[in-house]
Amino acid sequence: MPHLENVVLCRESQVSILQSLFGERHHFSFPSIFIYGHTASGKTYVTQTLLKTLELPHVFVNCVECFTLRLLLEQILNKLNHLSSSEDGCSTEITCETFNDFVRLFKQVTTAENLKDQTVYIVLDKAEYLRDMEANLLPGFLRLQELADRNVTVLFLSEIVWEKFRPNTGCFEPFVLYFPDYSIGNLQKILSHDHPPEYSADFYAAYINILLGVFYTVCRDLKELRHLAVLNFPKYCEPVVKGEASERDTRKLWRNIEPHLKKAMQTVYLREISSGKSVWACSNLNSFLPRRKNSTKEAQGRRRDSSQWEKLQKDDTDPGQLKGLSAHTHVELPYYSKFILIAAYLASYNPARTDKRFFLKHHGKIKKTNFLKKHEKTSNHLLGPKPFPLDRLLAILYSIVDSRVAPTANIFSQITSLVTLQLLTLVGHDDQLDGPKYKCTVSLDFIRAIARTVNFDIIKYLYDFL
Repeated sequence: MPHLENVVLCRESQVSILQSLFGERHHFSFPSIFIYGHTASGKTYVTQTLLKTLELPHVFVNCVECFTLRLLLEQILNKLNHLSSSEDGCSTEITCETFNDFVRLFKQVTTAENLKDQTVYIVLDKAEYLRDMEANLLPGFLRLQELADRNVTVLFLSEIVWEKFRPNTGCFEPFVLYFPDYSIGNLQKILSHDHPPEYSADFYAAYINILLGVFYTVCRDLKELRHLAVLNFPKYCEPVVKGEASERDTRKLWRNIEPHLKKAMQTVYLREISSGKSVWACSNLNSFLPRRKNSTKEAQGRRRDSSQWEKLQKDDTDPGQLKGLSAHTHVELPYYSKFILIAAYLASYNPARTDKRFFLKHHGKIKKTNFLKKHEKTSNHLLGPKPFPLDRLLAILYSIVDSRVAPTANIFSQITSLVTLQLLTLVGHDDQLDGPKYKCTVSLDFIRAIARTVNFDIIKYLYDFL
């Protein structure tokens, strides 16, 4: 059995806690465990790796795939039935429509010889979707050990906190385990572990250090960072391949890769270059495991991604060139951050009452003089930015972005990044019940330059220019 610390990186504390909770095979474990954290924080990978490495009987179910009660219950029962009948090689499909039937059938399935003397683990990934199903489902899974009188533990994996799950009527409280975001040191260690075999570990670690220096302020998603690392690495090592520089000539390597990283900054999360089919560029957290030796598929995947990237560069030789503005002021922002900043500017300089006029399709005819107050006769740009709540920012964002944007952790993390970069200012709360309020601190010239990069005419949405 491989050492877990060599397989699971930067999650030693969480692995130790889970091992303590699991205990020995024949011991009764905790009835339910709730694991939460942002996307790409290692929840699914750590849980699967731990259960597989310790060779514990378990079933893994994704609640997105099993979107109805019947699909979910039957998936669990059939996977358990397959475990119990794996020695015989014969298993029948089980049908189940209610949770009462599930408890009864679960008792029957777990009476098998290879399951009755050890803990059975049921892992429900994307557990937040359970809230949209029957009201008795979540409390039932939390008390499954008691209801079935079997040695079973249910693990819930989610991106939202337990308080959003707890029913108003109360329920059995699970053991809650938090997976924090990876620090920059953790990301450096994990990404450096993925180095291709044809290059030294130190050379790839230096490249990852440069990559994180550029992208860490706007993107901390491990999957996205791994995608970016694979996408830009051929360009980084190009001078070495051509014999123009050595692996230790970091200054020349940086000058070669810098413009490409700045252009890649504009497409963070958009995946304009698809490396999903590349084995070496696998965005799964399973790639924590050591890579296999270089294979034909891996080489073909890297060449395909590199050729797509080169084609994009040729098609748009200078997509981010702005007149009268330094490159640093806009290339440090990914696509959605630009729209967030535009929405923040509109919220800061437009009165809240004008949102209906600008962002609602069927608002009717509204004359400017009808709602023009005395204190609004002065230009809002002369009075300076006004604070606005987060809800208003998101409402404007959803109105100006062409595609549908889900309010995920990525959007909120980009808002935080804009505050860190001092493009937005957090001005606190008006009272305890009010949410956070922000101000946009950039100039009109800056925001117009940002808007041009995404083909957005901001002037027609500004109240002062009506």
